[in-house]
Amino acid sequence: MLLVEDDPEIGRRLGERLRAADFAVDLATTREEAENWPDLDKMAAVILDLGLPDGNGIEVLRHWRTTRVDCPILILTARGSWQDKVEGLNAGADDFVVKPVRFEELLARLNALFRRHMGKRESVIEAGGVRIDTLARTAELEGRQLELSRQEFRLLNLFVRRAGQILPQGDILEHLYELDEPRELNTIEVLVGRLRRKIGKQRISTLRGLGYRFEK
Repeated sequence: MLLVEDDPEIGRRLGERLRAADFAVDLATTREEAENWPDLDKMAAVILDLGLPDGNGIEVLRHWRTTRVDCPILILTARGSWQDKVEGLNAGADDFVVKPVRFEELLARLNALFRRHMGKRESVIEAGGVRIDTLARTAELEGRQLELSRQEFRLLNLFVRRAGQILPQGDILEHLYELDEPRELNTIEVLVGRLRRKIGKQRISTLRGLGYRFEK
């Protein structure tokens, strides 16, 4: 899931709650970053703020829909006028939620979006013999169900979405952990080691001094 939110505290807290609900979450903080996100076609959903420092979230939304991004998009904003709601929904949003909102309601709305979109778009991503269902949050290796911890699933999800790309350890840490959580690079080494034992060491290459690459 991609969270587009320029307020660092809101982004941190919301990302923390979503990860606790077993979502893998990436954070974009600007219009430019959101528009150029590399794997939107593989996202289960997007939560989009409208007030971005370098532009309007509505323009990001229109850009995504014009370029055939078809994942569910939920607008989460402090702008609550009926004109904003109409503009957002007409631009292609699937839902419009006004801040502040209880997390339980936001989660219920996301799950409703997933149910509505189930069957309309492919929720499965595949690479290197690994198949991940981003909505069911399950993973298979060549047809065999994988038993993964929460962090192992998040890391494998990231690897499969970015298959063939070099992922520095720092980027992986930011994806898996909140800013105020303890972070140690050897944590990533341990997780990668556990994944290699479950999916085969040949699928994850170590590029010394650069990071890791999941082989397609």
